[in-house]
Amino acid sequence: MSASRRVVHVETNEILLPSARWCDTFFSKWQGFTWRRTLAPDDGLILVEKKDSRVNTAIHMFFVFFDLGVVWINGEGRVVDKVLARPWRPSYAPREAARYVLETHPDLLQKIEIGDHIRFELCQGE
Repeated sequence: MSASRRVVHVETNEILLPSARWCDTFFSKWQGFTWRRTLAPDDGLILVEKKDSRVNTAIHMFFVFFDLGVVWINGEGRVVDKVLARPWRPSYAPREAARYVLETHPDLLQKIEIGDHIRFELCQGE
């Protein structure tokens, strides 16, 4: 797993998450929020693929015990889909190909619309 990233809404320049875990290995993506019992408002994961794909950015909610706000972002930084993912559901896939999957607290879904742009910035000191 690489260093954490700050998640920034490009159009508003608002910091959506001050630090989200950058998950770019098989194990870090596989682990995700599985088995965790709680989710803080500023918890977040960015699941990273090598290229835009609908199949590779599909997620499952098995062994996830809380709702997640899930945002799919393509390689150009454009939000292509978002969903409120419920525990124990077999799968969610974006309606368009994405490279990044942002998993976070459901409240963040209110701040992001399909078509918005998201930027990931390396956190200071990492």
